[in-house]
Amino acid sequence: MSIYVGNLSYDVTREDVEAVFAEYGRVGRVSLPMDRETGRPRGFAFVEMSSKDDEAKAIEALNGAEWMGREMKVNEAKPRTAPAGGGNYSRNSF
Repeated sequence: MSIYVGNLSYDVTREDVEAVFAEYGRVGRVSLPMDRETGRPRGFAFVEMSSKDDEAKAIEALNGAEWMGREMKVNEAKPRTAPAGGGNYSRNSF
């Protein structure tokens, strides 16, 4: 399982996120997507922890918690889905 962390400050670093989640168990990986144009974080992250129990504890404790002046949204990440129609487009001949 992966954890989605939303409504993050644009000043947050990967190390900041890792430190907060490390209070609830061993952090395996933190992904902090960056905006291509500005080079700053996009305001959300994904965190993977070493066990499901640690992930559940972190979600319970951190969802709705205020951090860096913002109320975090923390929940189980949803798997990506294919766009409607599956991206298989057909062209009509003219």
